[in-house]
Amino acid sequence: MAKSTSEEPKKDGEPEGLPPVPPQKRQVFQRCFQQGAKVAAAGQFDYATEMFTQCVIGDPGNPEYVRSFLANLVKKYNNNKKGATLAGMKTAGMKTALQKTKLTKNWVTIITSGIEILKINPWDTGTLVEIGNACETLKADDCQLEYLKLAFDADHNDTNINRVYARALGRTGHFDQAMSCWQRVKNAKPTDEEAIRAMNNLAVEKTIHKGGYEEAQSTKDVRLNKATSDEDEGRMTLEERMMRAIDKEPTNMASYVELSDFYQRDEQFAKAEEILQRALQASGGGDLTIRERVEDVQLRVARQTLIQAEKKARDEKTEAAVNLYNNLKADLNAKEVTIYASRCERYPTNMHFKYELAVRLQRAKKFGEAIKLFQDCRSDLKRRGHVYLSLGQCFAFIKQYKMALDSFEKASAEFGDKDIELKKDALYNAGKLAVHLKELDKGDKLLSDLAGLDFGYKDVAQWLDKLAKLREDGGDPADL
Repeated sequence: MAKSTSEEPKKDGEPEGLPPVPPQKRQVFQRCFQQGAKVAAAGQFDYATEMFTQCVIGDPGNPEYVRSFLANLVKKYNNNKKGATLAGMKTAGMKTALQKTKLTKNWVTIITSGIEILKINPWDTGTLVEIGNACETLKADDCQLEYLKLAFDADHNDTNINRVYARALGRTGHFDQAMSCWQRVKNAKPTDEEAIRAMNNLAVEKTIHKGGYEEAQSTKDVRLNKATSDEDEGRMTLEERMMRAIDKEPTNMASYVELSDFYQRDEQFAKAEEILQRALQASGGGDLTIRERVEDVQLRVARQTLIQAEKKARDEKTEAAVNLYNNLKADLNAKEVTIYASRCERYPTNMHFKYELAVRLQRAKKFGEAIKLFQDCRSDLKRRGHVYLSLGQCFAFIKQYKMALDSFEKASAEFGDKDIELKKDALYNAGKLAVHLKELDKGDKLLSDLAGLDFGYKDVAQWLDKLAKLREDGGDPADL
């Protein structure tokens, strides 16, 4: 439905479209693309990023390359909607350079510069829009839609993004989706003239596209058809419009995701799962992104059910209510273990999934399996304190007390003022273990450090008194 990127005649004063890619170079990019797809499926997202980058820079008018490049970045950053740590600082200079390049109207260079920013934060909406504008100028409409689709996913309610996305959707014949975007603009600004005019025009264009106007016998019939169309569109709810977009393009996964998100915001989780199941069927069952969204909705429902059961158990305090809560809690943990285990298989280098699986295995008292995963996660700087604390707990449960002490000590060193309560917990457990292992000097130091932070923490004062008495009497730490 989108316009051709290279075969339309050039008008006077209009920029040239993208030049054709020579066959030899196209073969090189295709090999890079295949390698990128292979390593991305194995969870090697950094390597895949470099492969896909060569593709989208070398052939910026290929929507398949753009789609895979962006999808890989979303998975690389666990769909966190903010990209790398301190992404704003890292990209500040690059954005300034992008704006300077924009003044030169060198559209291909704008795309190339923008790609480097997206590698650090793929949800940088300003950059996505700038690249989209460059694609439009170069008549790469399908690629523009891919960039704007991610900008829209980053912030569904942003008026400017909806406006830009709506223009692109309308220009390429995606009438229902365009009208949904204009409706959001109109909801935010009821008197917005562009939104009102665009929605009326889209209703006309849609009817023309279907052949309705061509069959009209007079201008009166045309006006009547237009009025009827406007009235029908006006009566449609946002949900109905999104459903119509799905019916019109059943293989467009973005429409299903948009409607599912709409249902989830309204806490209609059964409908959200149902529409995602439809998307999974439409994709032939092989779309991993959709499959993972189905799993996420199922987990959200299970967690909400558990919250309700916990409240009931707390309020009623009956054995039946408590048993129900405990059973639901165990069921949820088992379901999470299954889902995170499958994601670890898909993305073996993803530390987030490994850590979440390890936490669930620890809850299930599968300490050996949990320890292996936690040890893999020690390289994750963001979670290192939590990892060592969990390792200490697991080792203590299996009575490997020296390894537990070592882990608690390392955890206490990792935690700072922001995680002061966790630091106290690590010092407390490490101090007690050191005493029981007859490492009295170490125990004294750890417990004293804790007392220096919070003298009233649990029974640390009593432990220090007992430790001092133990040294005076020459007693056995087992007596404590």
